[in-house]
Amino acid sequence: MLRSLPSSQTNAPSAATPPTRVRQVLQVLGIRPRKALGQHFLHDPSIVRRIVEVAQLPPDALVVEIGPGLGTLTEELARRAGTVIAIELDRRLATWLDERFRSTNVRIVHGDALTVDFAQLTDRQPYIVVANLPYNVATPILHRLLTSEHPPERLVVMVQREVAERMAASPPAMSFLSILVQFFTRPRIAFRVGPGAFTPPPKVESAVVLLDRRETPLPRSEWEAFFEIVRAGFAQRRKQLLNALSAGLGLAKDQVRAALNRAGIAPDHRAETLTLEEWLRLYHALHEESE
Repeated sequence: MLRSLPSSQTNAPSAATPPTRVRQVLQVLGIRPRKALGQHFLHDPSIVRRIVEVAQLPPDALVVEIGPGLGTLTEELARRAGTVIAIELDRRLATWLDERFRSTNVRIVHGDALTVDFAQLTDRQPYIVVANLPYNVATPILHRLLTSEHPPERLVVMVQREVAERMAASPPAMSFLSILVQFFTRPRIAFRVGPGAFTPPPKVESAVVLLDRRETPLPRSEWEAFFEIVRAGFAQRRKQLLNALSAGLGLAKDQVRAALNRAGIAPDHRAETLTLEEWLRLYHALHEESE
């Protein structure tokens, strides 16, 4: 059985509202939410349940949570999964969580999701990521997870709504993040979350995104070359692809124009108008042109 938050640790009456309870726990721990760490603590139990339902966890699932905070989502995950590994950057929270979840199926790891070895952490077992990601590092964490040598089978992450919309975008609203996410997964926005679900409330709306892993359209040995082309296209968004790719890749315009024509893409198009499939055609055309 998981232990509920003891009143002796919170100094909070049982009738306290979730936001009040969060503030009281933080006060007891001597923690002030740090903007630099993107600390907005989820307190709405209905949102927590919806996140876990979206994840569709099998009973024996290994779940990795990033940024567990006060363990609100962690507790629900522990009820539904076989094992939960929660990575917490704040040492004080990690110490407190370790005590809270001692003798349960939860393992608290004090560490940074931007540097932790996920293969070692999970003993190379299949795993699912379920997390309320810190807004300020959500994109680099996603990049690291998706390109990892031992990536998750599925991700269910809460991020800033604008970031969620970029992940699931279609032309003419594509971005580098759109291509990155869609190269590795099939993204779907599950639902939106208002600021009132957090303490302190952020200034933006959030959204929960489901990312189901897909077979990548290129082998790992070609990922770097492919994304170099995509980065060049988005580096100067206001420029037409002919100019952006020529400048970004250091290629002659005639060479880029020929590749664009071979891929069936007009030279005056801009990066945000291309689908993943068109970027893949362009990648192959540029390599044929350089041979």
